Formats: sequence, C-alpha cells, structure tokens
Amino acid sequence: MLYLSRVGVCLLALSATLLSACATADKPPVAAISTANVATAQGATWKSVPTQVVSAGGVDFAYRELGQKNAGTSVILLTHLAAVLDNWDPRVVDGIAAKHHVVAFDNRGVGASTGSPANTIEQMADDAITFIKAKGFKQVDLFGFSMGGMIAQEIVLKEPQLVRKLILTGTGPAGGPGISTVAGVSNYDLLRATFTGQDPKQYLFFTRTPRGIEAGKAFLKRLQERTQNRDKDIAVGAYVAQLQALSAWGQKRPADLSVIKQPALVANGDDDRMVPTSNSHDLAKRLPNAQLVIYPDAGHGGIFQYHEDFVPKALAFLAN
Repeated sequence: MLYLSRVGVCLLALSATLLSACATADKPPVAAISTANVATAQGATWKSVPTQVVSAGGVDFAYRELGQKNAGTSVILLTHLAAVLDNWDPRVVDGIAAKHHVVAFDNRGVGASTGSPANTIEQMADDAITFIKAKGFKQVDLFGFSMGGMIAQEIVLKEPQLVRKLILTGTGPAGGPGISTVAGVSNYDLLRATFTGQDPKQYLFFTRTPRGIEAGKAFLKRLQERTQNRDKDIAVGAYVAQLQALSAWGQKRPADLSVIKQPALVANGDDDRMVPTSNSHDLAKRLPNAQLVIYPDAGHGGIFQYHEDFVPKALAFLAN
C-alpha cells in the first residue's frame, strides 16, 4: 500500500477542503437523491435527469442515465480525480446520449455512493464491473476521462468480453510519465486557484492562453446548469484515496496493452499538465486498434473545450 506521511495527508486534506470550497461556491445546497422511475428520465437532459441508486456488493451506487430508448450498446462513463456526477460536461453527455444509452455513476465512497473509497485503480475497476453487472449489461462501451480512462483499461484487461469499444481521453497507460505526480500538480493548482479566487479546473483543465481561458469559463458555466438535486461533493478521505491510487498507477509496471483488441478512440489536448500529452501518444501506439485525436491549444480538458468537434467524432467511432 502506498505510504503517505502524516504531514502529507494533512496537506492533501487541506487541498481537498479547498477543492470542495471552490466547487460549491455559488451553488445551491445538495438535495436528496431522487429515486424516480427510469421512465421519468425519458426525454430529459443532463441538467435535469434524476439521480438513482442501484445496490450491489454492499454499495449503493448513485447514477444517472439518459437515452434509454436508443438501440445499441450502452456507454458507461468513468470520471476523473475528485469528480462526482455534476463534473461531466452537459454538452458531451447530452451529445452522446442523443444516439446512445449513457450511464454515469459515482465510484464507491464518492459523491452520493456509499462505502469506503477505493485507493487503487484496480479496485475501482472491480467496483465499476460490479455496477455494470448490477445494471444488467452483458456488454458495454467504456468512455473514460483521465483517471476514468485508467479504470477503463483495467476493466477491459480484467473482463475483455464485457467491453465492445473504448473512448480514452486525457489519460495514459500505467507507469506513464507524470502520472505518479498528479497530486503535486493538482494540489499546487488547488492552492493557486484559492488565492486567485478561481475554480481549480480553470488551471488544471485548460491552457493559460486567451483561447484556453475563455474555454474554461464556458465549461465551468456549463457545469452549473443543473441547479436542483445536485450531487454531493467528494469527501476529503475519498480524494486522498484517489491520489494514492494515481500515484501507485503511475509507478506500476506497464501492462501489455497489445492484448486489447477492442477499437479505441484516444483523445487529449496538446498541452495536458495533469496527464502529459505524451501519454496519449504512447497509449495509442500500445493499443493495436486505436485512433488518436489531439486538440491544439488545449489542456487536460481538451474534449470539453472542443466538444463541438469531439462529440461527432465519438458518435462516428461508436457507430462504426
């Protein structure tokens, strides 16, 4: 198990507290989870779809789903460090859900999901598999962003028959350069954002060019479109556990990704500070059936900055 000093844990806890404070600024209080019937979600959008719960493996998983009437393979969304359901870009989710059944969920011990948070990517993958099977899916497409892309890799390695296609964005392979130091980058930008009165994602996800700054502002505005029944923010302990998982993943011996035969779409910005863009290039080379998209003047959140281009590319990839 990864060892963190007491001082280190305190600093991470402080950063997580700051993260929560920034994320909840000017945001209405968290409402109770809706357990409305799936049918009420038909025709809904990401800003209004109800949150539901499915119980499996001793965990109550909070999730939202859209596009249930769409035929074909369902798309499971796997999210990033410190993220809850409300961190997904509505333009991306609604765009994919226009053609596909889309399901996003909170990891164990994160947001409104119960249980103790996992501190390894492997355990997060096991939990995701538990959720997928609890929902009754025999095969799914996986769309992982950042840490979610790492979880997706573990899922397909563990149970390849469960996965049809992979969308891997802002992510990289185990042992990739810079992945083990995500905590340092994240905590530095969390503190920087606090002192400048900005949301940390403005620094973490976007470049500091005029184009990147404006894209960040637009993205953060979209994240606030849902005004009722919002998810719970990540707890300090869950944030620390995720940082432990990322550190261990970054130091892990690279897996043999040549065994993954599923088609993969790999995407990122050309200036990713969190998971350096070189990891996306490496990941695409390691996967035998991958295509790579790199967006200019874009950072970790390149797919959100270029959502008008990314969504059609993702839909075309899933349709082929």
